[in-house]
Amino acid sequence: MRAVDTNVLVRLLTGDDPNQTAAAESFVAPGAWVSHLVLAETTWVLSAVYRVGPAAIATAVDMLLNHEALTLQDADVARAALQQYRATSGMSFSDCLVLEVARKNGHLPLGTFDRQLARLDGAQRL
Repeated sequence: MRAVDTNVLVRLLTGDDPNQTAAAESFVAPGAWVSHLVLAETTWVLSAVYRVGPAAIATAVDMLLNHEALTLQDADVARAALQQYRATSGMSFSDCLVLEVARKNGHLPLGTFDRQLARLDGAQRL
């Protein structure tokens, strides 16, 4: 299966460039894979560049999880991260994803200097 880069997902979600959006839709139509890294970068771009708030980022991740042509890497992990993100204000989706990847792979606690992340079950503030 082919894979996509962050900018392809951003075009699918924002539709801000009609030509690139059409190319992105055409590319993913037969199926495409999304890595955790691309998913994390996409949420960062939406937040930092497009100034999208947490609720809209959660909606975007949910849309990607339910997109008929996209397969997300370890979708169960992305779903758990999305659930954690929605339940915890002030967290980045990327932090939630890092924690859930560690959890799935049995590598807890997740050491961090991040005070907010350290409050989550499975994380430990250093």
